[in-house]
Amino acid sequence: MKIRADIAELIRQGHTNASIAHRLGCAPTTVGRARQALRYPPADRLGRLYAEALPTGRVLGDRPTRVQTSPAQAAANRKALLAALAEAA
Repeated sequence: MKIRADIAELIRQGHTNASIAHRLGCAPTTVGRARQALRYPPADRLGRLYAEALPTGRVLGDRPTRVQTSPAQAAANRKALLAALAEAA
């Protein structure tokens, strides 16, 4: 089996299959097959959590979350966009 170098590197760094698949845009089963071919055990989420300098309750490198925009900021963004579109026309 041919293993992608980027998948192998993230496996060696200790990332989970789901995290690797999300980062690289491939299926978790693809990462799982690469992990089996490399003979690496499943990633240990707790081990990565305890490796943090200041425990945050999240695993390092986990999926980023999107910060919600406040209604006031959304209105300001909309107003700026409409002004830019009016200038362009």
